[in-house]
Amino acid sequence: MHFTADHIAETYRLGAGPWALAPVTRGALGQIWRFSGNGSSWAVKELLFGCDEEQVRREAGLRQAAEDLGIASPRLFPNRHGAYVSHVTASSGSSGSSGSSGSSGSSGGSYVKLYDWVDGAEADASDPGILDWFGRTMALLHTAGQGASETPDSWYERSPQDVEWKALHKQVRQAGLPWAEALGRFIDTSAAELAHWVTPADPGDLVASHLDLQPQNVLVGRDGPVLLDWDNAGVTSAEREFARAVYVWSGGNHVDIDSARRLARAYRGAGGRAAITGPQSFSMLFATALNFVYVQAECAIDQTVTAAQREFASRQVVASLRGMPDLEVVSRLAAALDAVR
Repeated sequence: MHFTADHIAETYRLGAGPWALAPVTRGALGQIWRFSGNGSSWAVKELLFGCDEEQVRREAGLRQAAEDLGIASPRLFPNRHGAYVSHVTASSGSSGSSGSSGSSGSSGGSYVKLYDWVDGAEADASDPGILDWFGRTMALLHTAGQGASETPDSWYERSPQDVEWKALHKQVRQAGLPWAEALGRFIDTSAAELAHWVTPADPGDLVASHLDLQPQNVLVGRDGPVLLDWDNAGVTSAEREFARAVYVWSGGNHVDIDSARRLARAYRGAGGRAAITGPQSFSMLFATALNFVYVQAECAIDQTVTAAQREFASRQVVASLRGMPDLEVVSRLAAALDAVR
């Protein structure tokens, strides 16, 4: 961390303290801190691998459009310069925003965003009421994001090629990481099987959306569910985001078909137009799963990041290899939802 509670207060014009910062949780891209004082609390997200200012603008715009349609989410606050992301340094307080990508460590500071603090419990994906809420919410998101024409990010449309996997695996073996052989078995089997279904999306099906719709990004508080973590907001295929969300929310490889059908009916009932047509609908699921393993394995051997970041990445690789989508399960899910149109 390259900042203090007082730097955050100064950056966002929150006045005199005393202020306190406490670590809460760590994700793949950022550390969440609870920032509190004077009887109030906020969530500070420290971006650990730099920041794309245009991405933050997309996040702010989509979050506002979704709020206008009734989707509850933490507010994203502008700093004293009107920017939604701040580069905070221990020596100089902050600058307005990030202008380019890069490591927060190499910049001598940290990129941070400030949100409402939300108290609540993680959403229970087995709760019929939560499934209904989520189906309706995804339909509203797709309504809010209609008319998108940008090309989706390659993260959602492309997966690593065989030559890339082999080169990475060689580096992992040379580094002596304990999961090197498991990664090699994965590359020789599931990676190619899933990559077969990763293709560019239909330009006529594009929407701006959240792109990370999973139960851990929903907190249920006293006023109901709240959708968090809009960092990935961007353009995608509605069909593919719908398919990925149904898989995740209905249990993944331990799929509950009744839950999947309930979610799909709620989505369709709220005006959602996407429909699952077969394994090809899950292209986004497969691409993100494959790319996540690849970038975490890269990070695990990257000597330019901290030891803690490498250790975190190693744990992510191991967990992801154990939970990769099973094509047989996905095919069964697609067949079960064929009639929900």
